[in-house]
Amino acid sequence: MDGTEGLVRGQKVLDSGAPIKIPVGPETLGRIMNVIGEPIDERDPIKTKQFAPIHAEAPEFVEISVEQEILVTGIKVVDLLAPYAKGGKIGLFGGVRVGKTVLIMELINNVAKAHGGYSVFAGVGERTHEGNDLYHEMIESGVINLKDATSKAALVYGQMNEPPGAHAQVALTGLTVAEYFRDQGGQDVLLFIDNIFHFTQAGSEVSALLGRLPSAVGYQPTLATDMGTMQERITTTKKGSITSVQDYKSLQDIIAVLGMDELSEEDKLTVSRARKIQRFLSQPFHIAEVFTGHMGKLVPLKESIKGFQQILAGEYDHLPEQAFYMVGPIEEAVAKTDKLAEEHAS
Repeated sequence: MDGTEGLVRGQKVLDSGAPIKIPVGPETLGRIMNVIGEPIDERDPIKTKQFAPIHAEAPEFVEISVEQEILVTGIKVVDLLAPYAKGGKIGLFGGVRVGKTVLIMELINNVAKAHGGYSVFAGVGERTHEGNDLYHEMIESGVINLKDATSKAALVYGQMNEPPGAHAQVALTGLTVAEYFRDQGGQDVLLFIDNIFHFTQAGSEVSALLGRLPSAVGYQPTLATDMGTMQERITTTKKGSITSVQDYKSLQDIIAVLGMDELSEEDKLTVSRARKIQRFLSQPFHIAEVFTGHMGKLVPLKESIKGFQQILAGEYDHLPEQAFYMVGPIEEAVAKTDKLAEEHAS
């Protein structure tokens, strides 16, 4: 789980007689831990009497809830087109620097502010400076409060510079923290794993070190078991839920390739409304305020549906497309139109 510096042949090894146990409970909120539960945020030790092993059984079938409920995130494009189910697993697929972590940070912020819920972030093999930035941005946004016990997120890091053993287990450490809030606190918890690919990659490296024969495509022969054991623990029980967000794929502008002159008047109107919807699905993020200069917006699902329906019904055909870009509820697009008209007149 750590580097081998200082180890020598013949050194005594102490058998703890137990699996890796980490601190759990409200005391972990606002703190950063490593894979074995040690605080790495240069603050006081985590004072708790509650510890849990990172390897545990998944909930029994009789404990799992069959009720289906949507988790409202306040992000229009998510709530309208790809809603998150409580207790589900969501993948954010995308290349480097497309905004996966930014979306995760916004979700943590919105869940804390709109639902008062807890989030657990497991950083698996990501850059150390990204983990540091995330921590300080959570402090600035109020998700983590250093002065009292009102923090809404716990962080668990196994960063890029750490050995594969840490990467292979740190997701389980984060999951264990989340399980406590679900099972003991009856909470609906968001578990973020960034990046789940590094979990798989680390398992492959550890498997090679152990001398196991790889599968046909190079991964460890235990890949399905390793992944399944973790994913089975992420579920909704009758006490609470863990919803896991694990990866992002950017939308492609299909409409832009259409030649407008080739279309009938009816089709032009359809394309115009589609482009307005595409822009309406954008919104300023709280977490990006410092970069954009725009105040972040958390939009209730009811408001998102209302705006979506009104655009489709043609109630805003008279508004320009740019009025719908980077706004919250539909009323802001109307106000932005008036502002654009005043600027044009002056």
